[in-house]
Amino acid sequence: MDDLWLYAGQLLEGAWVTVQLALSSLVVGLALGLVLAAGGLSGRTLLRRAVRLCTGLLRGIPEFLIVLVCYFGLSNLINNHFDGAVEISPFAAGVFALSIVFAAYASEVFRGSFAAIPRGQIEAAQAFGLTSTQTFFAVRLPQAWRIALPSLGNLWQSLLKDTSLVSVVGLEDLLKKSNMAAQAMHQPFLFFLAAAAVYFVFLHASQPVFAWLERRAGRGFEARAA
Repeated sequence: MDDLWLYAGQLLEGAWVTVQLALSSLVVGLALGLVLAAGGLSGRTLLRRAVRLCTGLLRGIPEFLIVLVCYFGLSNLINNHFDGAVEISPFAAGVFALSIVFAAYASEVFRGSFAAIPRGQIEAAQAFGLTSTQTFFAVRLPQAWRIALPSLGNLWQSLLKDTSLVSVVGLEDLLKKSNMAAQAMHQPFLFFLAAAAVYFVFLHASQPVFAWLERRAGRGFEARAA
């Protein structure tokens, strides 16, 4: 146990990197997910098919492989087409890889959520003179967000655990720091168990946050239902 306290500072540093990586990927992934959902609902057949092909490919490829492609593949691709050496940081590659994977799944969640909104509400908003943009932000997005939140909470949990994959490209996150300490002290069970406990705490600490978001998003709807 003394060895664990000796490396506690490094483990906390790694845990903070993990949180930053997960939150950054969440924000970017949500934005990309909305864009892909809009494309998937587009009236243009070519765009709709292209989006569904893209999201289908991303969901069908292991996340670990996507991380490797984004870190090693993109660096090689950029350096082969541009003068000078360009190095993609493990953090940037991790955010990009995890964001596009999250977006691929989130887009399907958003697409289903938008499709679940009764058509009559859209027509009523148009009858009141709201523009398409006003209808989207005042009517469609709040309802889609409320419907999507439970599924997005599940995707967040998967995203948080998938951050551990980025350690393979050198990011000194929680898993990487734990592995370094385990090798230095020859106690893999102790340090990997500590890392597992931290991931467990992060996951369960996020559950009340999503529960609060769900209550907040559903306040007006619950009042109307009553």
